[in-house]
Amino acid sequence: MQNVVSLLPHAKKDSKVESKQSKGSALNELVELRSCSSCLFFECRKQKDLYLWMVKSPAGPSVKFLVNAVHTMEELKLTGNHLKGSRPLLTFSSNFDQQPHWKLLKEMITQIFATPKDHRKAKPFHDHVFVFSIVDDHIWFRNYQISVPHNEIDKVDKGGLDKMTLVEVGPRFCLNPIKIFGGSFGGPTLFENPFYVSPNQIRALEKRKKAGKYAKKVKAKVRRKMHEMENTLEPDEFADLWKGED
Repeated sequence: MQNVVSLLPHAKKDSKVESKQSKGSALNELVELRSCSSCLFFECRKQKDLYLWMVKSPAGPSVKFLVNAVHTMEELKLTGNHLKGSRPLLTFSSNFDQQPHWKLLKEMITQIFATPKDHRKAKPFHDHVFVFSIVDDHIWFRNYQISVPHNEIDKVDKGGLDKMTLVEVGPRFCLNPIKIFGGSFGGPTLFENPFYVSPNQIRALEKRKKAGKYAKKVKAKVRRKMHEMENTLEPDEFADLWKGED
């Protein structure tokens, strides 16, 4: 969350929301008090699963994501570095324009992650790129610095784009869309991901697999004992051959 806040100079962060029942109304009121139009709400459950609400307040729509493959800036130790507060360029993969729900997500991401031009905390130039790509029905996020190798002798002109390179800065994360709602933090369901499987179901399946392995081992032991009882060995005629001799 701190990494995302550092990437958005126009963001305003606030303390966590305790109440689960009135979460939507409390957050809508908080967004209104802060004079904001969008909200990113991180929700952690069981200290394992991270969910992200992307909301346009107060009328909606809102999207709930499951956040996977999170790698922070401190963890990655990448070589890229861009100025804090500069405005990002936003790039999207071409498959964002194929289906209606991806078009809606593209518009919401653009409005939330694009820094306003004349914002008082933003620098008036671009030196990094936010990349949003759809792979396996997941949205993958990457942040790259625009690196321009130049010195006093060889300066890159405006047309020298072939000399520019991209160096990853971080963070990285993957968003798995769960549902799109018509309102803010709720309302009618506009889209539901048919391929979404909750982390609880995945953990339950893993436990069942482990339980199945243990049950197979127990059955194998019982079969082995039954086999030994049904097929007893005949007494060895040479067993007592050398007994009593010194």
